[in-house]
Amino acid sequence: MTGSIVVIGAINVDLVVSGAPLPGPGQTVTGGVFAQHHGGKGGNQAVAAARALGGGQGVVIVGAVGNDALGHAALEALRAEGVATSVAMRAGVPTGAALICVAPDGENQISVAPGANAELTAGDVTTALAQVHEIDVVLASLEVSEGAVRSAAAWCREHGTTFVVNPAPVQPWTAEVAAAASYVTPNEHELEAIGTLSDGVVVVETRGQEGVVIRRGGREERIEAPKVEAVDTTGAGDCFNGVFAAGLAEGLDAVAAADRASVAAALSVTKVGAREGMPTRAELEAYRRQA
Repeated sequence: MTGSIVVIGAINVDLVVSGAPLPGPGQTVTGGVFAQHHGGKGGNQAVAAARALGGGQGVVIVGAVGNDALGHAALEALRAEGVATSVAMRAGVPTGAALICVAPDGENQISVAPGANAELTAGDVTTALAQVHEIDVVLASLEVSEGAVRSAAAWCREHGTTFVVNPAPVQPWTAEVAAAASYVTPNEHELEAIGTLSDGVVVVETRGQEGVVIRRGGREERIEAPKVEAVDTTGAGDCFNGVFAAGLAEGLDAVAAADRASVAAALSVTKVGAREGMPTRAELEAYRRQA
Protein backbone atom coordinates (compact mmCIF):
# COMPACT_ATOMS: atom_id res chain seq x y z
CA MET A 1 0.00 0.00 0.00
CA THR A 2 1.42 3.41 -0.93
CA GLY A 3 0.45 6.88 0.20
CA SER A 4 1.72 10.26 1.26
CA ILE A 5 -0.90 11.16 3.89
CA VAL A 6 -2.26 8.90 6.62
CA VAL A 7 -5.34 10.17 8.44
CA ILE A 8 -6.11 8.65 11.84
CA GLY A 9 -9.55 9.41 13.17
CA ALA A 10 -13.23 8.66 13.49
CA ILE A 11 -15.52 7.32 10.80
CA ASN A 12 -19.13 8.20 11.56
CA VAL A 13 -22.54 8.49 10.01
CA ASP A 14 -24.04 11.96 10.49
CA LEU A 15 -27.76 12.29 11.22
CA VAL A 16 -28.58 15.92 10.52
CA VAL A 17 -31.58 18.16 11.24
CA SER A 18 -31.16 21.55 9.59
CA GLY A 19 -33.19 24.73 9.21
CA ALA A 20 -34.62 25.01 12.72
CA PRO A 21 -33.24 27.13 15.60
CA LEU A 22 -30.72 25.34 17.80
CA PRO A 23 -32.49 23.92 20.89
CA GLY A 24 -31.61 25.13 24.37
CA PRO A 25 -31.38 22.85 27.43
CA GLY A 26 -34.59 20.87 27.80
CA GLN A 27 -36.08 22.48 24.70
CA THR A 28 -37.67 20.79 21.69
CA VAL A 29 -37.76 22.61 18.36
CA THR A 30 -39.54 21.58 15.18
CA GLY A 31 -39.52 22.56 11.53
CA GLY A 32 -36.13 21.16 10.50
CA VAL A 33 -35.26 18.95 7.53
CA PHE A 34 -33.58 15.56 8.08
CA ALA A 35 -30.67 14.18 6.08
CA GLN A 36 -28.08 11.41 6.53
CA HIS A 37 -24.44 11.96 5.55
CA HIS A 38 -21.11 10.22 5.95
CA GLY A 39 -18.88 11.93 8.51
CA GLY A 40 -16.48 11.59 11.41
CA LYS A 41 -13.41 13.79 11.65
CA GLY A 42 -11.14 11.14 10.21
CA GLY A 43 -13.40 10.36 7.28
CA ASN A 44 -14.04 14.01 6.54
CA GLN A 45 -10.37 14.96 6.72
CA ALA A 46 -9.37 12.09 4.46
CA VAL A 47 -11.93 13.14 1.85
CA ALA A 48 -10.82 16.77 2.03
CA ALA A 49 -7.18 15.74 1.53
CA ALA A 50 -8.06 13.39 -1.31
CA ARG A 51 -10.00 16.05 -3.19
CA ALA A 52 -7.26 18.64 -2.64
CA LEU A 53 -4.65 16.26 -4.05
CA GLY A 54 -6.88 15.40 -6.99
CA GLY A 55 -8.32 11.93 -7.41
CA GLY A 56 -7.53 10.73 -3.91
CA GLN A 57 -4.26 9.02 -4.71
CA GLY A 58 -1.93 9.03 -1.73
CA VAL A 59 -4.48 9.22 1.11
CA VAL A 60 -4.98 6.37 3.59
CA ILE A 61 -7.43 6.39 6.48
CA VAL A 62 -6.85 4.38 9.65
CA GLY A 63 -9.93 3.86 11.79
CA ALA A 64 -12.61 1.44 12.98
CA VAL A 65 -16.24 0.77 12.12
CA GLY A 66 -18.86 -1.74 13.17
CA ASN A 67 -19.65 -4.80 11.09
CA ASP A 68 -23.02 -3.31 10.20
CA ALA A 69 -24.73 -1.69 7.23
CA LEU A 70 -23.60 1.79 8.25
CA GLY A 71 -19.98 0.65 8.53
CA HIS A 72 -19.92 -1.03 5.12
CA ALA A 73 -21.55 2.02 3.54
CA ALA A 74 -19.05 4.34 5.20
CA LEU A 75 -16.11 2.40 3.76
CA GLU A 76 -17.66 2.34 0.30
CA ALA A 77 -18.10 6.11 0.42
CA LEU A 78 -14.45 6.63 1.34
CA ARG A 79 -13.21 4.31 -1.39
CA ALA A 80 -15.40 6.10 -3.92
CA GLU A 81 -13.34 9.22 -3.14
CA GLY A 82 -10.13 7.32 -3.87
CA VAL A 83 -9.19 6.98 -0.19
CA ALA A 84 -7.43 3.73 0.73
CA THR A 85 -8.87 2.18 3.88
CA SER A 86 -6.94 0.46 6.64
CA VAL A 87 -9.98 0.10 8.86
CA ALA A 88 -10.73 -2.41 11.61
CA MET A 89 -14.24 -3.84 11.50
CA ARG A 90 -15.48 -4.60 15.01
CA ALA A 91 -18.16 -7.27 15.29
CA GLY A 92 -20.91 -6.54 17.79
CA VAL A 93 -20.02 -2.84 18.04
CA PRO A 94 -22.01 -0.15 16.19
CA THR A 95 -20.44 2.24 13.73
CA GLY A 96 -20.00 5.69 15.24
CA ALA A 97 -22.86 8.16 14.80
CA ALA A 98 -23.20 11.92 15.18
CA LEU A 99 -26.45 13.79 15.85
CA ILE A 100 -26.16 17.26 14.32
CA CYS A 101 -28.48 20.25 14.51
CA VAL A 102 -27.81 23.08 12.03
CA ALA A 103 -29.42 26.49 12.56
CA PRO A 104 -30.59 28.73 9.68
CA ASP A 105 -27.40 30.82 10.03
CA GLY A 106 -25.20 27.73 9.62
CA GLU A 107 -24.15 27.35 13.27
CA ASN A 108 -24.38 23.81 14.65
CA GLN A 109 -24.56 21.57 17.70
CA ILE A 110 -23.09 18.06 17.57
CA SER A 111 -23.43 15.04 19.87
CA VAL A 112 -21.36 11.97 19.00
CA ALA A 113 -21.74 8.29 19.97
CA PRO A 114 -18.24 6.95 19.19
CA GLY A 115 -19.12 3.28 18.80
CA ALA A 116 -16.27 1.42 17.10
CA ASN A 117 -14.12 4.56 16.97
CA ALA A 118 -13.41 4.22 20.69
CA GLU A 119 -12.01 0.73 20.09
CA LEU A 120 -9.30 1.74 17.63
CA THR A 121 -6.16 0.46 19.36
CA ALA A 122 -2.49 1.41 19.40
CA GLY A 123 -1.79 -1.93 17.70
CA ASP A 124 -4.24 -1.13 14.89
CA VAL A 125 -2.39 2.13 14.23
CA THR A 126 1.16 0.82 14.33
CA THR A 127 0.23 -2.14 12.11
CA ALA A 128 -1.43 0.15 9.58
CA LEU A 129 1.46 2.62 9.51
CA ALA A 130 3.92 -0.20 8.94
CA GLN A 131 1.99 -1.22 5.82
CA VAL A 132 2.07 2.22 4.19
CA HIS A 133 5.18 3.32 2.30
CA GLU A 134 6.55 6.83 1.83
CA ILE A 135 4.42 8.60 4.42
CA ASP A 136 4.93 12.36 4.28
CA VAL A 137 2.29 13.47 6.81
CA VAL A 138 0.27 11.79 9.54
CA LEU A 139 -2.87 13.70 10.57
CA ALA A 140 -4.73 12.71 13.74
CA SER A 141 -7.82 14.03 15.49
CA LEU A 142 -9.09 13.05 18.93
CA GLU A 143 -12.40 11.24 18.37
CA VAL A 144 -10.52 7.93 18.72
CA SER A 145 -8.76 6.33 21.69
CA GLU A 146 -5.83 7.92 23.49
CA GLY A 147 -3.69 4.87 22.79
CA ALA A 148 -4.28 5.16 19.06
CA VAL A 149 -3.21 8.81 18.93
CA ARG A 150 -0.21 8.32 21.21
CA SER A 151 0.99 5.41 19.09
CA ALA A 152 0.81 7.64 16.01
CA ALA A 153 2.85 10.29 17.81
CA ALA A 154 5.48 7.73 18.82
CA TRP A 155 5.67 6.30 15.31
CA CYS A 156 6.13 9.76 13.76
CA ARG A 157 8.83 10.65 16.28
CA GLU A 158 10.69 7.42 15.57
CA HIS A 159 10.48 7.83 11.79
CA GLY A 160 10.95 11.61 11.59
CA THR A 161 7.53 12.04 9.96
CA THR A 162 5.49 15.25 10.06
CA PHE A 163 2.72 14.83 12.63
CA VAL A 164 -0.31 17.13 12.51
CA VAL A 165 -2.69 17.08 15.48
CA ASN A 166 -6.19 18.49 15.20
CA PRO A 167 -6.96 18.76 18.95
CA ALA A 168 -10.69 18.16 18.64
CA PRO A 169 -12.64 17.27 20.56
CA VAL A 170 -10.64 18.35 23.61
CA GLN A 171 -9.60 15.42 25.81
CA PRO A 172 -7.84 15.30 29.20
CA TRP A 173 -4.68 14.26 27.32
CA THR A 174 -4.93 16.86 24.55
CA ALA A 175 -2.04 19.04 25.76
CA GLU A 176 0.39 16.10 25.97
CA VAL A 177 -0.40 14.90 22.46
CA ALA A 178 -0.23 18.45 21.07
CA ALA A 179 3.27 18.82 22.55
CA ALA A 180 4.39 15.86 20.41
CA ALA A 181 3.10 17.38 17.16
CA SER A 182 4.92 19.12 14.34
CA TYR A 183 1.80 21.22 13.74
CA VAL A 184 -1.28 21.63 15.94
CA THR A 185 -4.50 23.13 14.54
CA PRO A 186 -6.77 24.33 17.36
CA ASN A 187 -9.67 26.70 17.22
CA GLU A 188 -9.84 29.47 19.82
CA HIS A 189 -11.41 27.29 22.51
CA GLU A 190 -9.11 24.32 21.92
CA LEU A 191 -6.10 26.63 22.12
CA GLU A 192 -6.99 27.46 25.72
CA ALA A 193 -7.02 23.75 26.60
CA ILE A 194 -3.60 23.19 25.04
CA GLY A 195 -1.77 25.95 26.88
CA THR A 196 1.80 26.91 26.09
CA LEU A 197 3.74 24.70 23.67
CA SER A 198 7.44 24.62 22.86
CA ASP A 199 8.78 26.67 19.94
CA GLY A 200 9.23 23.42 18.05
CA VAL A 201 5.47 23.07 17.57
CA VAL A 202 3.84 25.29 14.93
CA VAL A 203 0.41 26.44 16.10
CA VAL A 204 -2.11 27.03 13.32
CA GLU A 205 -5.14 28.57 15.04
CA THR A 206 -8.37 28.57 13.02
CA ARG A 207 -10.77 31.44 13.72
CA GLY A 208 -13.60 30.81 11.28
CA GLN A 209 -14.58 34.00 9.45
CA GLU A 210 -11.63 35.81 11.03
CA GLY A 211 -9.15 33.58 9.26
CA VAL A 212 -6.05 31.84 10.59
CA VAL A 213 -3.22 32.81 12.95
CA ILE A 214 0.08 30.93 12.64
CA ARG A 215 2.55 31.05 15.52
CA ARG A 216 6.05 29.65 15.12
CA GLY A 217 9.43 30.55 16.56
CA GLY A 218 8.02 33.52 18.45
CA ARG A 219 6.54 35.02 15.26
CA GLU A 220 2.87 35.45 14.36
CA GLU A 221 1.39 35.51 10.85
CA ARG A 222 -2.24 36.08 9.91
CA ILE A 223 -4.27 34.82 6.96
CA GLU A 224 -7.63 36.36 6.08
CA ALA A 225 -10.55 34.06 5.32
CA PRO A 226 -12.54 34.53 2.11
CA LYS A 227 -15.93 36.16 2.61
CA VAL A 228 -18.75 33.74 1.87
CA GLU A 229 -22.36 33.21 2.88
CA ALA A 230 -22.37 30.26 5.28
CA VAL A 231 -25.11 27.68 4.91
CA ASP A 232 -23.68 24.89 7.10
CA THR A 233 -20.42 25.10 9.08
CA THR A 234 -20.39 21.37 9.84
CA GLY A 235 -17.08 19.89 8.72
CA ALA A 236 -15.36 23.21 7.98
CA GLY A 237 -12.60 22.46 10.47
CA ASP A 238 -12.17 18.98 9.04
CA CYS A 239 -11.92 20.42 5.54
CA PHE A 240 -9.23 22.84 6.71
CA ASN A 241 -7.19 20.10 8.35
CA GLY A 242 -7.35 17.71 5.41
CA VAL A 243 -6.37 20.36 2.88
CA PHE A 244 -3.66 21.72 5.21
CA ALA A 245 -2.12 18.24 5.52
CA ALA A 246 -2.33 17.81 1.74
CA GLY A 247 -0.46 21.07 1.27
CA LEU A 248 2.31 20.01 3.64
CA ALA A 249 2.58 16.67 1.84
CA GLU A 250 3.01 18.53 -1.44
CA GLY A 251 5.85 20.58 0.00
CA LEU A 252 4.05 23.85 0.79
CA ASP A 253 5.17 25.79 3.85
CA ALA A 254 2.75 26.36 6.73
CA VAL A 255 1.51 29.73 5.48
CA ALA A 256 0.82 28.58 1.92
CA ALA A 257 -0.79 25.35 3.11
CA ALA A 258 -2.98 27.22 5.62
CA ASP A 259 -3.96 29.82 3.03
CA ARG A 260 -5.20 27.15 0.62
CA ALA A 261 -6.90 25.29 3.46
CA SER A 262 -8.66 28.48 4.54
CA VAL A 263 -10.08 28.91 1.05
CA ALA A 264 -11.23 25.28 1.02
CA ALA A 265 -12.93 25.60 4.41
CA ALA A 266 -14.72 28.77 3.31
CA LEU A 267 -16.01 27.10 0.15
CA SER A 268 -17.14 24.07 2.16
CA VAL A 269 -19.62 26.03 4.30
CA THR A 270 -21.60 27.18 1.27
CA LYS A 271 -23.33 23.79 1.00
CA VAL A 272 -25.21 21.56 3.44
CA GLY A 273 -23.33 18.53 4.78
CA ALA A 274 -19.85 17.98 6.15
CA ARG A 275 -18.40 16.59 2.91
CA GLU A 276 -20.76 17.80 0.21
CA GLY A 277 -19.17 21.25 -0.08
CA MET A 278 -15.53 20.21 0.22
CA PRO A 279 -13.86 21.49 -2.95
CA THR A 280 -11.91 19.49 -5.49
CA ARG A 281 -8.43 20.48 -6.58
CA ALA A 282 -9.87 21.94 -9.77
CA GLU A 283 -12.34 24.07 -7.81
CA LEU A 284 -9.57 25.35 -5.54
CA GLU A 285 -7.39 26.26 -8.49
CA ALA A 286 -10.30 27.98 -10.23
CA TYR A 287 -11.04 30.04 -7.14
CA ARG A 288 -7.43 31.12 -6.78
CA ARG A 289 -7.33 32.23 -10.41
CA GLN A 290 -10.41 34.38 -9.91
CA ALA A 291 -9.30 35.89 -6.58
